[in-house]
Amino acid sequence: MTGNAFRRQSIAGLPAGSAGGLPALTLVGLFFIVPVVALLLRSVTDPEPGLQNYAALFGSGTYVRVFLNTFLVAAVVTAVTIVVAFPVAWMLAIMPPALGSIVFGIIILSMWTNLLTRTYAWMVLLQRTGVINRALMRLGVIHEPLPLINNLTGVTIGMVYIMLPFMILPLVGTLRAIDPMTLRAAALCGASPFQAFRRILLPLSLPGIAAGGLMVFVMSLGYFVTPALLGGTSNMMLAEMIAQTVQSLLNWGLGSAAAFVLLIVTMALYAIQLRMVGARRLGGGL
Repeated sequence: MTGNAFRRQSIAGLPAGSAGGLPALTLVGLFFIVPVVALLLRSVTDPEPGLQNYAALFGSGTYVRVFLNTFLVAAVVTAVTIVVAFPVAWMLAIMPPALGSIVFGIIILSMWTNLLTRTYAWMVLLQRTGVINRALMRLGVIHEPLPLINNLTGVTIGMVYIMLPFMILPLVGTLRAIDPMTLRAAALCGASPFQAFRRILLPLSLPGIAAGGLMVFVMSLGYFVTPALLGGTSNMMLAEMIAQTVQSLLNWGLGSAAAFVLLIVTMALYAIQLRMVGARRLGGGL
């Protein structure tokens, strides 16, 4: 074996061909692994070594309620987003390409608009003297303004609007891959539209729903701006609690522990989603 061949086969103990990936691995280590390790270390060393931060986190009823409220809001937002996004994605999948491109561009354009501006716009729309309440009162639907802000309703509306593109994008790709002849065959066999949706369209679209649902749920768990502006103190989420813990109380250890727990939960959900989708695909292949 020549010297050049040996160097290609083993550079710093790595197999041949791995040296080209060293810059990428270095960037991943610096920007992903090192911050997570630093977060973990700070959660067990600040203000003193031990697990007191985690004990305080799970031993306090206030913090537990914040955790439960965070998962409740994320679950509600994910469910509502799926229900709203599915018909929009189906419309994009079946409409003519030219019109679909225009609608798709409008959806993407909403993602490029400043998040803070969109959230303040919802604050104006949802307040007691806002456009929505005034329109409903003029139509005679309600007789007094509805409480649409500083509660779970306002947070859900604002976050669903922001999360919709992240659910629509994977759903459109999945729905476009479904052969329309499958639905036509079901109709020819006597299936009603609801039966065709429940037995054919919905099962075939589950990978897109799972991918979009996981993305929306995970993003909702760590969202800060919209819940802070549209929610109230009784609807505080984990990201807002971490910000207050670090900025106001200067308790970096407790904030790091809360952030690390959120990271572990996110990774566990991602692993479960991969396992479920992989098992479903394997079952479909068999």
